[in-house]
Amino acid sequence: MAEDSNLSNVGARYAQALFDLANDQKEVAAVEADLNSLKAALADSKDLRTLLGSPTFGSDDKAKGLAGIAAKAKFGATTKKFLGLLAANGRAAALPAVITAFATLSANARGAVFAEVTTAVVLSAVQEKGVAAALRQSLGKDPEITTRVDPAILGGIKVKVGSRLFDASLRSKLDSLKFALKRA
Repeated sequence: MAEDSNLSNVGARYAQALFDLANDQKEVAAVEADLNSLKAALADSKDLRTLLGSPTFGSDDKAKGLAGIAAKAKFGATTKKFLGLLAANGRAAALPAVITAFATLSANARGAVFAEVTTAVVLSAVQEKGVAAALRQSLGKDPEITTRVDPAILGGIKVKVGSRLFDASLRSKLDSLKFALKRA
């Protein structure tokens, strides 16, 4: 768990540097689009996740893999250089944290908030609109929502906005009940 926190901190620092550079070059939207494509590729490819996370592969291998993906996807020059730097510095494993932190920075710059919604099953379009409306009313800003399915929560919903977490999952309610019964 400490390693996840370390990757998150490293990811936040690299994301801030990338955001500052992209903002100076007026390329925030383009870099964000590139990172969103990369996020989708990470979600779809176990091989890519293994390449980035495994210590078996060296920085050169990771750099070549990321360069190949960037070329194939036609990423902008800023994104390509950043991915090369991340791999060269031995920080390729922090890429998912960089993507998440960059999305948050970009949303804040646009005056929106970034929210991660986790459910046990895929939300319908109507449910997504309902969640967005509730968040808009609660936060006073337009939410940019990313959804994630995690069957481990059993049911309900978890919403993370910045460092705040609203947990109305069945798993957490059962855990609370279990704790209360143990104390009694």
